[in-house]
Amino acid sequence: MAETVLSFVLRQLSTFLREEGRLLGGLRREVQFIMDELEQMRAFLREAEAREEDAQPTLQQWIMQVRDAAYDTEDILDDFVARFARHRATGFYGSVRRIFSSIENLRARHRVASEIQSIESRIKSISEAHQRYQSEYGISAQASNSLSAVNNTTWRYSRDDALLVEEAKLVGIDQPKKRLISELLEGDDHQLKVVSVVGMGGLGKTTLVKRVHEDPEVRRHFPVRAWVTVSQTCDFQYLLKDLIRQLHEEGKKPVPQSIESLNTTGLKKIVKDFLQQAGRYAIVFDDVWDVEFWNTIKFALPESSHGNRVMLTTRKADVASASCTESLGYIHRMESLSFEDSWTLFCNKIFKGNSCPGHLMDVAKGVLDKCEGLPLAILAISGLLALKDVNRTEEWEMVRRSLGGELEGTGKLDRVKKILSLSYSDLPCHLKTCLLYTSIYPEDYEIKCYRLINWWIAERFVEWREGMSIEDVAWGYLSELVNRSLIQVTGIFYEGLPDNCRIHDLLREVILLKSREQNMVTVTTGQPATWPSEKVRRLVVHSKEKIPNEIFNLFHLKHLDLWGTRVERVPKAIGKLQHLEYLNLGKTGVRELPIEIIKLQKLRVLKVYQQVDPSDDDYGFHGFKAPSNMGGLLALEVLNCIDASSGSTIVKEIGKLTQLRQLYITKLRREDGKELCSSLANLTRLRELSVESIGKGDDYEIIDLNHHHPSSSSSFLQSLRLLFLCGRLEKMPQWVAHLHGLVRVDLDWSGLRGEEDPLESLQHLPNLVSINFCGSYQGEGLCFKAGGFLMLKRMHLKRMEGLRWMRVEEGALPRLQKLFLEQLPLLEELPLGIQHLSQLQELTLLQFYLASTIPQEIGNLYNLKLSAMDYNQIIGSIPREIWKLTRVDYSGPTYISLLYQENLAGIITQRLGGILKLMLFSLENNQIEGSIPRDIGNLTALEELYLGVNNLTGVITYEVGNLQTLEVLNLRFNSLKGSIPTGIFNISTLRVLSQVSNSLSGNLPSNMGLGLPNLEELYLSSNNFSGLLYCT
Repeated sequence: MAETVLSFVLRQLSTFLREEGRLLGGLRREVQFIMDELEQMRAFLREAEAREEDAQPTLQQWIMQVRDAAYDTEDILDDFVARFARHRATGFYGSVRRIFSSIENLRARHRVASEIQSIESRIKSISEAHQRYQSEYGISAQASNSLSAVNNTTWRYSRDDALLVEEAKLVGIDQPKKRLISELLEGDDHQLKVVSVVGMGGLGKTTLVKRVHEDPEVRRHFPVRAWVTVSQTCDFQYLLKDLIRQLHEEGKKPVPQSIESLNTTGLKKIVKDFLQQAGRYAIVFDDVWDVEFWNTIKFALPESSHGNRVMLTTRKADVASASCTESLGYIHRMESLSFEDSWTLFCNKIFKGNSCPGHLMDVAKGVLDKCEGLPLAILAISGLLALKDVNRTEEWEMVRRSLGGELEGTGKLDRVKKILSLSYSDLPCHLKTCLLYTSIYPEDYEIKCYRLINWWIAERFVEWREGMSIEDVAWGYLSELVNRSLIQVTGIFYEGLPDNCRIHDLLREVILLKSREQNMVTVTTGQPATWPSEKVRRLVVHSKEKIPNEIFNLFHLKHLDLWGTRVERVPKAIGKLQHLEYLNLGKTGVRELPIEIIKLQKLRVLKVYQQVDPSDDDYGFHGFKAPSNMGGLLALEVLNCIDASSGSTIVKEIGKLTQLRQLYITKLRREDGKELCSSLANLTRLRELSVESIGKGDDYEIIDLNHHHPSSSSSFLQSLRLLFLCGRLEKMPQWVAHLHGLVRVDLDWSGLRGEEDPLESLQHLPNLVSINFCGSYQGEGLCFKAGGFLMLKRMHLKRMEGLRWMRVEEGALPRLQKLFLEQLPLLEELPLGIQHLSQLQELTLLQFYLASTIPQEIGNLYNLKLSAMDYNQIIGSIPREIWKLTRVDYSGPTYISLLYQENLAGIITQRLGGILKLMLFSLENNQIEGSIPRDIGNLTALEELYLGVNNLTGVITYEVGNLQTLEVLNLRFNSLKGSIPTGIFNISTLRVLSQVSNSLSGNLPSNMGLGLPNLEELYLSSNNFSGLLYCT
């Protein structure tokens, strides 16, 4: 681990010599000597640390000495720069001789010289021991880690890799999933039932329960659902607020603003009142650690008579028992995977589902035996082995030996941690540093991937590579950690990049231990018992209402993260932390920073923001009021989010921050637009820009940014990748059309008039991938012209109340994959020319009362996988062409949903049977006529069929009985006659059968219960059935 520290510090010292070396004068030679010696030790350290656990205490002590000497060298030079950097703002470089001639600075130089010479003496002593240990342990200076060679390959993120890992995690999950779903759907509806899943860490409890929670039948059966992650160190009030937000968002209701001021009792009352009115609910509490939590939360969960359910995951049997005893619930005990399932998981990860080569069979089974059926351990070790050469058995043998005898007799958890430690040790240094940095996050925290990589960049963990942007390199780092199963992807972004990720609890314990050992990150709750007393370099404070005074004694602190705490004020003492490089006050109550913030000359990342309306993502953020000389923070790279309401002075100061990569501005006044454009012209490294004007919604003030000359060679036009504008625009800024590197643009509440079509400025941008418009345009129509938007993949248009038509010319939007049209009340029909969107995969039309026919051209969208047009007023009939969505190489969409149109008529043609991969088909609440086509029996993948509330006639074709994966069959409120085909009563997967209010007749089979073992809901009233219904 010292080798990781050493690599990082050496990079920092190299940067220091390059940028600040002129300040050192004659001391430069001593610093260079120290660097050279440390560099000589680095290769030795890699091998020495691999043997550290078996080494003599003297070697372990030597490793610590190297680490401390490296840190101390960095600290001394940091002090040196901080002492003189304050003169830069007044022409420091032009008066170096005068400054150095002062008595004060001569003394300071002598003190620094003395400290550096002391370090030099220590390094010489350490170097002598280095030579001795090389001989004693037989390690050459050129040795590389026995398990790791630095991998310079740049990984590109592959969605296929992520999906393979996800599928691998599902090995052995089918039967437990079915059992848990059955327990949720069965039982007394008059009593709250609790289902607890218990087992040690790494068995896959969360993965299993998440699959159950997201199952379509569970989603349909429980209209109100929520997922709450508890963890060991949960803030109970924060947890209740999170639950309230989820419940209200699920029920499409505004989140009560009062929750921010209520105590625990008040919050529990809101939860209980909501659930009593909401109907049937299912709530998951993941990772519960003590009985007291259950004894407290249960009083917020009403019994009612709706068949409510709660699921818990826990490592502790007493928690599972306590939660299930009162409710006569069910406890599911997770077991380790069988050898067969373990082997399948192992091979899926390493060999992509292929067989293990014969020459590796013995060693592979030997490694797998050490994992004892724990999925987490299997994924971690297979992620390591996947990078080894399958033709070199000795590399695999080396891994097996590293998991050798020291594991015998230890507990299973200890063995998992050993495997995780080995996977960590196998990482190259730059990835070790990045992985250790994840210790800043709380337990079970869902991490935003783009924020994580930006923090890596801000901390200078990411090394530049020729021909690549720094962001691309950072994404490559993340991809490699994902492929090694050390970071788990929990959500995929529209471009295939990971959106969210997390660290498993057991791996986090390993990371925290190693992070503490090398003093990389210190995590505290701010309580006296947990407050750090040693030198701290990066400090993360969880669950604290104010900044502890002890922080300001940590003079070497580089990173302070107070995100999400209740801090409302930053004291003047912040100026003492002159080595601070990273300060995160996001989602706190801080609205203003003291003037002392200017003393933090090394500050590179400053985040101070809070969402204006947490219940509505369409509105922006509160920022912070900055001191008038904010431009003195010359090292700033990230500034998010500065309040510009105080006037042009602060906007002008922004132009001095020439290192900025990310800039978020809020409450910009119209008259300051020209000054902002002047400032932006100086920001040649800017990649992300967000500007929000004063106001909200229709009351936003105009953003006037038409003052930048597009031909300016020194402008930010070449570097900008993301642009967010929130506020009214009279016209699109001219320079937008010259942002050739732009990948995403969001325009919120721009209100552009009809003659100011935003598409004109954007259509020829060569790298534009995503467009999001919300209230952006007041015109009646949008035309996507031929040859425009050649790279666009995702488009979301929302809340444009004047929009009546859209047209897509042939040759426009050739790569568009996802089209979302939402709350467009006057849109009269689907986009003309929609057939030209040949790559469209998802078409979603929501809540804008579309009152037109479905164009015949939709049948040309051969790649369409999801078509959701719910809650509109579509008229006419379903065009025959929609059934053309079938090809030999592609079997059509997975979902077609046209429910609640009320006026959609016509018939269902036989060609429906050609969409072989269709899983959900919904035409409920329309005016569909005719009979159910016989070819429907070809849809062998169909899981849900909703044809209720229509005018269907004739008999239920017997081919429906061929749908052996069908779970929901809803034919209620039609005019169907005849008997129910006997085949339907043999669909073992069927859970819901609704035939209410038809003209069906005949006898029901006496053995219905045998053929429908999973049936939960049966609705047959208002028909003409005869005979008796037997229960078996």
